[in-house]
Amino acid sequence: MTHPVSESAVAEPAAAKSAADRVIVFDTTMRDGEQSPGASMSHDEKLELAKILEDMKVDVIEAGFPIASNGDFEAVRAISGIVTESIVCGLARAGMADIDRCAEAIKKARRGRIHTFLSTSPGHRDHILHASQEDILDMITKSVTHARNLCGDVEWSAQDATRTEQDFLRRCVDAAIKAGATTINLPDTVGYSYPSEYADMFRDVIANVDNADTVIFSTHCHNDLGLAVANSLSGVQGGARQVECAVNGIGERAGNAALEENVMALKVRGDHLRFHTGIETQHITRASRYVSAITGFPVQFNKAIVGKNAFAHESGIHQDGMLKDRGTYEIMQPEDVGQGGSNLVMGKHSGRHAFREKLKDLGYELGANALNEAFQRFKDLADKKKHVFDDDIVALVDDALASSADRVQVKHLRVIAGTEGPQQAFLTVTIEGVEKSANATGDGPVDAVFNAIHAVIPHQAVLRLFQVHAVTEGTDAQAQVSVRLEDDGRIATGTAADTDTLTASAKAYVNALNNLFARKEKSAPNKVASGF
Repeated sequence: MTHPVSESAVAEPAAAKSAADRVIVFDTTMRDGEQSPGASMSHDEKLELAKILEDMKVDVIEAGFPIASNGDFEAVRAISGIVTESIVCGLARAGMADIDRCAEAIKKARRGRIHTFLSTSPGHRDHILHASQEDILDMITKSVTHARNLCGDVEWSAQDATRTEQDFLRRCVDAAIKAGATTINLPDTVGYSYPSEYADMFRDVIANVDNADTVIFSTHCHNDLGLAVANSLSGVQGGARQVECAVNGIGERAGNAALEENVMALKVRGDHLRFHTGIETQHITRASRYVSAITGFPVQFNKAIVGKNAFAHESGIHQDGMLKDRGTYEIMQPEDVGQGGSNLVMGKHSGRHAFREKLKDLGYELGANALNEAFQRFKDLADKKKHVFDDDIVALVDDALASSADRVQVKHLRVIAGTEGPQQAFLTVTIEGVEKSANATGDGPVDAVFNAIHAVIPHQAVLRLFQVHAVTEGTDAQAQVSVRLEDDGRIATGTAADTDTLTASAKAYVNALNNLFARKEKSAPNKVASGF
């Protein structure tokens, strides 16, 4: 059976959009997303991401967990000062100190929200909280009441809601509403639920709790069984009107429901799902690439919506159909999500204006200084490569974004390799502007490079991942390298791209070290972990 496709290849609902069917998009990339091992973001990176999310018209930006560290507190406070349209939200446990710290962090926000949570399931009550059902109800009442006295917009979450006894879950929601919560989140914390039962949970609570119609219900789904987006959409069908999600689906363990997948599913299947969001979808790819660059988490090629191959057609049958009518094999167009529809080649004779327009087509909006730096990097790359493709430019800009705030940067590298070892590496880095050099040998050129880095930057980190892939075809293709390091339970990832694989490897390793050092500094003051 075939379905008609509109000019934009997106099926919008025929009926007028109803306010009751509006779905609030709650982004938790900077909070739950950052809890992915190795996904730490710097202060400046969070501010830039907040601007991108606001440009996208995200309704609620969960900017961090203020009591977790001074860094999180300052990030939430700074974002509260620059975001004017989106609601800025901070997370807090049920303790009064958490809630007070959160209220202080969002105080400057034009529209602020305190998001407080408490575990409700038998396993969490018995093994984590050592609390009875009555204890939990009392804690909900006290924490939500305190939060509401400090902020008019309070969200309460029942951690591990999907494994909570249904009758007790109703009592918890009732207590939170009576205490003043304005949003009730029923998360699938461990990604265990199935779409039909998740929808039924919402229907039951909404139908059987007094004044349930006075609050917004929210989904928050993890992807342990690959069902996060399906569960989120089913929760909406069950009565939820807020979805909590993260760009690229990053988050604890297998991740969160992906923002881009939730949003585009609602948009493309408007014929079946009558719901809609206020998201300006052309910013999706820009957000995806930025999050990938700053976290060092590459987007898999076949990732829905934002993957490199999401709009690629190799099969002859598919290509023939596309040439005749794009709607034959595309249910949405790449332009709908900010992906360029073409892959134009640029070279060393291309000018600044053409380069700037190309960046816009690829979803990047750079300031004057960043544009100048990127243009110079492009020119340098064009001198090395005969043709510079879109993917080359994406890798080039992402590499600059990932390393722009690094305290340690690679300045010079020379490697002696070949069949006669040992291989040698001569390295110079700058550490906060001061040059430092070292040389080392190794069992292969990459080992020599990493040993040189260890000599110039002593550390105890263990290499957990070293991965290389070519950005484009040809022997002159850029190599994109991913490195993952672990030290004392902390994990950090780094990425870099260069036509020289060894240079890219050195830069990726140093980028990972920078991220690891930042993660250590962030977690040192007060190490707190949470996840729905």
